[in-house]
Amino acid sequence: MNVSTPKIELDPKNLFPFPLDQFQLQAIAALNANHSVVVCAPTGSGKTLIGEYAIYRALSRGGRVFYTTPLKALSNQKLRDFRATFGADNVGLVTGDVSINRDAPILVMTTEIFRNMLYGTRIGEIGTSLEGVEAVVLDECHYMNDRQRGTVWEESIIYCPPEVQLVALSATVANSDQLTDWLNLVHGATERIYSDFRPVPLQFSFANPKGIFPLLDSNQTKLNPRLKPKRNKGRGRGGRPESPSNAFVLAQLQQRDMLPAIYFIFSRRGCDRSVEELGELSLVNAKEAAELKKRIDEFLRRNPEAGRAGQVAPLYRGIAAHHAGILPAWKGFVEELFQLGLVKVVFATETLAAGINMPARTTVISTLSKRTDRGHRLLTASEFLQMAGRAGRRGMDATGYVVTVQTPFEGAKEAAYLATSQADPLVSQFTPNYGMVLNLLQTHTLPEAKELVERSFAQYLATLYLQPQQQAITELTTELAKLDIQLAPVDLNALGRYEKLKERLKEERRLLKTLQRQAQAAQVAEIAQIIPEAPLGTLLSLKGKYIPVPEPIPAILVAKEKGRGQSPYLVCLSADNRWYIATTADLVGVHGWLEMIDLTVLNPPAELTLKPGQTRRGTPDTEAIAAQIPTDIEPMVAPEVEAQQHRMDAVKAQLEDHLVRQWGNPSQLIKRHKRRLALQEEINNRQTLYRENQAMHWQEFLNLIEILRTFGCLEDVKPTSLGQAAAAIRGDNELWLGLALMSSAFDQLDPHHLAACACALVTETPRPDSWTNYPPSEPVLAPLDSLRQTRHQLFRVQRRYQVALPIWLERDLIGLVEQWALGVEWTELCADTSLDEGDIVRLLRRTVDFLSQIPHVPFLSDGLKRNAIRAIQLLDRFPVNELG
Repeated sequence: MNVSTPKIELDPKNLFPFPLDQFQLQAIAALNANHSVVVCAPTGSGKTLIGEYAIYRALSRGGRVFYTTPLKALSNQKLRDFRATFGADNVGLVTGDVSINRDAPILVMTTEIFRNMLYGTRIGEIGTSLEGVEAVVLDECHYMNDRQRGTVWEESIIYCPPEVQLVALSATVANSDQLTDWLNLVHGATERIYSDFRPVPLQFSFANPKGIFPLLDSNQTKLNPRLKPKRNKGRGRGGRPESPSNAFVLAQLQQRDMLPAIYFIFSRRGCDRSVEELGELSLVNAKEAAELKKRIDEFLRRNPEAGRAGQVAPLYRGIAAHHAGILPAWKGFVEELFQLGLVKVVFATETLAAGINMPARTTVISTLSKRTDRGHRLLTASEFLQMAGRAGRRGMDATGYVVTVQTPFEGAKEAAYLATSQADPLVSQFTPNYGMVLNLLQTHTLPEAKELVERSFAQYLATLYLQPQQQAITELTTELAKLDIQLAPVDLNALGRYEKLKERLKEERRLLKTLQRQAQAAQVAEIAQIIPEAPLGTLLSLKGKYIPVPEPIPAILVAKEKGRGQSPYLVCLSADNRWYIATTADLVGVHGWLEMIDLTVLNPPAELTLKPGQTRRGTPDTEAIAAQIPTDIEPMVAPEVEAQQHRMDAVKAQLEDHLVRQWGNPSQLIKRHKRRLALQEEINNRQTLYRENQAMHWQEFLNLIEILRTFGCLEDVKPTSLGQAAAAIRGDNELWLGLALMSSAFDQLDPHHLAACACALVTETPRPDSWTNYPPSEPVLAPLDSLRQTRHQLFRVQRRYQVALPIWLERDLIGLVEQWALGVEWTELCADTSLDEGDIVRLLRRTVDFLSQIPHVPFLSDGLKRNAIRAIQLLDRFPVNELG
């Protein structure tokens, strides 16, 4: 190392000219004890200071520190900050397309670059790239939650040698204890440093067309009662609430001395439109306006192509937009002016919340929901807190202000919910890819690779999730063993036959009831025809809807009275000396006329009303006649009912004599056996789920191995020349990029044609409304067309193994890259496409990043490597090569 490293007395009081918070002192003590740390604290609380202490400590001992960030823009900002603090010679930068002073003791990089450095060495060993490195700072470590890039953080932690201290700096998350415990397991002694203290407390407000009001109640725990919605008040067309204009909200902030502000809007067009809507509004005083003019004019003199149409004039008035569609150079300039207090409001997308150092007095969150590739949804608590955390400048503001805005779809209720919610937990986004597989298999055996995959945070969380599952399996297995002992003497085949007989008895009983109903219906129909002609004194059997008795009751017909319809009401005296009012539906038998009974002396009681179901007890006068009624009447049974009864009785007899009874109560035995079968099924299901969760990522790893074998990248588990070439590439799909480069399709291309082809391989599918007036030339289309069959085959094989890695081959916009390489001016290039300037820069930088890898890929032709270097030289000019 050529750079001299200053010797510094490591007393925090001397290093930092202000009192340190308790959590900062705890973190410094942990680092001095040679422990790694997970520092989890609110945005703006001073976590970066702990990373700076790690740098001071390493410099004092002649060591090095890697400082990693999730975004190139954040890396560029750290480069500027650290140069100012530690001196330009002591700081270097490595991103995908830039390498500056890479041997410096302080090396800033994206986390992905750090992961790539680790790939070339066996896990746990110090390779040449990490020589002298004492600590690695993982800034914005909560990016592990990022669905597309989260894997990088996990790999970096797993692969980092235990001798190197890790300083993981994270915004507040719900499970920092789990993250710390995982680091203890996979890396080494790690301490959790947690703080919920904000040096500048936040005050939440709500903006509607009437003004800005406190969002929460006096206890800061619930919605301010004054903001509870009132029916039809302040509602616009369609009955939805109206939103205040941006100009109105800014006027309210200016009156309350709440500027400068970051105004979050979740679309680029929305940010630009908001700047336009403010018209000629100025937010700066005369002195600030003069300073702004001086700085803006100087910037435009140095960078005449960087001025963005529609953005220069508002910037003179202290108003700017900040999003991915803007040139990085212009964005960096806006950030600089905002930090100086000269820009009073920045309309920004939420990417600004991701660690960029732009503290404001106020953050305005224009809507509480956003559109994602998975649909429209409410913000998560962590997303809300990340944006809210930008409010409040340490050492400048006593309070930070967070203003949420009424929209037609979200109001104060949703805002209060998010403002009082706890941060979300970190979840793992770990997903194996071709690069991971090939790089691990170059330096590790398959069992070693399996062990490494199973060290992921995803596996750690799965293990935590599986603990109750394992406990449940243990408890169910214990219960199953008890049942096995109880059922050991039982002949289960015999029990099965007994159970079938029980089912048969149930079916025979059902058939009997059906036949009885049918026979009764036929009998009732027959009786309904007989009864109008039947003489009084006829012997009947009663049982039915209005005579709810367990067995038919013998009775004599005493009178017939007119009822509803054609069926008369029947007044009957039963053998048990009771009067009944019945209908033909209550008759189950007609048995002839009783001559010996004198009906002339029978008079039904006066209180017996003519209503079916009415009953009254008879008198002593009727008792003698009731005693003469025969009670030994044989019930009328249909032959088919009698036959079914015999069959049912036969089954009953088999059950009564069954040998199962020697082992106990058959019903209890069947119940235990059923429980045993259910337990076995539940245990099997839980064990299957357990194994799937336990080996989830390893199966994905094995699937990738099979695909790599299919395309000749592996012989058994050893990378071939094609596999080694793919392993040296970093991209969304390293196998596809390796196949394309090793196909020789690009070997004879001129540098500007090679640049266009490289762009086609790394560019995502553009939006349908994207266009450019520069079509790709024929020398570019021919090699791309030659790759179509390989691409189709890779699609097919990936689908078979349920792998969803993208396989880009986009040609619609690549003419831009070719023309830029041929020297077209920036303004002309931008005029011939619908893409924003920031998108063009990103397209060109991704291309440069890919081209810069080609000279380091083994087994490629020397001509291709030379042309890649030449293509980079053609592309890498302002504003593509601007740091910002």
